[in-house]
Amino acid sequence: MPQVAARMASRDENTGRYQRHRPEQTLLYRIVEEYYPTFAAHLAAQGRELPGYVQREFDDYLKCGRLEHGFLRVRCESCHAEHLVAFSCKRRGFCPSCGARRMAESAALLVDEVLPVQPMRQWVLSFPFQLRFLFASRPEVMGRVLGIVYRVIATHLVKKAGYTHQAAKTGAVTLIQRFGSALNLNIHFHMLFLDGVYVERPNGTARFLWVRAPTSAELTQLAHTIAHRVGRYLERQGLLERDAENSYLALDAVDEDAMTPLLRHSITYRIAVGPQAGRKVFTLQTLPACDPEDQFGDMPGKVAGFSLHAGVAAKAHERSKLERLCHYISRPAVSEKRLSLTKNGNVRYQLKTPYRDGTTHVIFEPLDFIARLSALVPKPRVNLTRFHGVFAPNSKHRALVTPAMRGKGSKKVKVSDEPPTPAGRRASMKWAQRLKRVFQIDIETCSECGGAMKVIACIEDPVVIKQILDHLKQKAETNESSPLPESRAPPAGLSPGLFT
Repeated sequence: MPQVAARMASRDENTGRYQRHRPEQTLLYRIVEEYYPTFAAHLAAQGRELPGYVQREFDDYLKCGRLEHGFLRVRCESCHAEHLVAFSCKRRGFCPSCGARRMAESAALLVDEVLPVQPMRQWVLSFPFQLRFLFASRPEVMGRVLGIVYRVIATHLVKKAGYTHQAAKTGAVTLIQRFGSALNLNIHFHMLFLDGVYVERPNGTARFLWVRAPTSAELTQLAHTIAHRVGRYLERQGLLERDAENSYLALDAVDEDAMTPLLRHSITYRIAVGPQAGRKVFTLQTLPACDPEDQFGDMPGKVAGFSLHAGVAAKAHERSKLERLCHYISRPAVSEKRLSLTKNGNVRYQLKTPYRDGTTHVIFEPLDFIARLSALVPKPRVNLTRFHGVFAPNSKHRALVTPAMRGKGSKKVKVSDEPPTPAGRRASMKWAQRLKRVFQIDIETCSECGGAMKVIACIEDPVVIKQILDHLKQKAETNESSPLPESRAPPAGLSPGLFT
């Protein structure tokens, strides 16, 4: 098997059978295929070049789901019907198909193995523009700031429950989102916190205590504490300079390269390339402006550019709601359904939720759209999912509270009569079974006869790939020009048994 996994397919709404995804027919693919080389040439003319990890993102995306770059042959063991499954790029930047697969698998992993059957609450923290740029350029700083944010919220929950950190523990899973609704670079934290704390008992077990939802005043106070501690940390690191009225990032905090202007323009909603560079992105307002209180039931805590929300929660028995919430916070950056072209060839992208001023769409010139996609690509080896507290890998409480019961100090006893744990079931699943679990696509069942499908070959040799695709193309053209005659009965006078 190759390093890349088989690409996730689309699903036939009527049968649930495998239908090969054809990325070359999507608008996003056509835009990238046409304008990415022009964008790279534009940067080269200015003496700049995209980093290697961004170039690989575009190059691999253009190969993602294309049979010309390799595939699996899958055959029915009964009727011998075959179909081909293309490989995926497995990138994390803007590929919608790989992002959708990762979204569904992440949600299944969290609900099945990590998050216990207890109430959970989503805490969302966004940052000022300057810190978004710093986090994109220096991911290690983002990780340390995330640790500060977790400790502030965890301390609030423990104290509100009436305990100390020695007697009570909580936990969270953070999914770091890098994008906003307008395809802007907006690094912010989605933190799924236990809506309470675990209190240790003398016998080694733990009892869960629910904590009331935070009030608007508490959110404001928490945002103030976070802003103060993050600012103090950045000052100690020499990354932040303060004067009497404002705070500034140190000029030497970030290395200047080809990505620097792209990141800055994306964060500040400005055009990055072309004659309009530096101006605000064009927007389309089709709705009347609304009051902020109409959009948010509970006002978030806002302090110095920090914004803290905690209005969405799932009760212990609402596991389907929790999985939908996990889908939301791990969704891909680009939605192909909201992408379209204007009459003059510009790219129009619909916002997921209209802005308060009535803005519903943003409009990019094609090269600026490619610049936006470039800014969304994370640096290599940056973990965008983090586990804290009782969910941390080195926590001695993880095996006690998580459904998978894996963690430090856990005892693995193999008993043949015991049913497999969620972790065991997941580990034993083949990729085709995961495809069915996640997307309801049954690639193991033949759509013709209902028989079992089996992977018979992994094709990576370009010569063999071309021979197979040429044969299939020729076969398809032959079937269209000279369709097979209709079936007929055996000749009169012959025994039907000769044809069985």
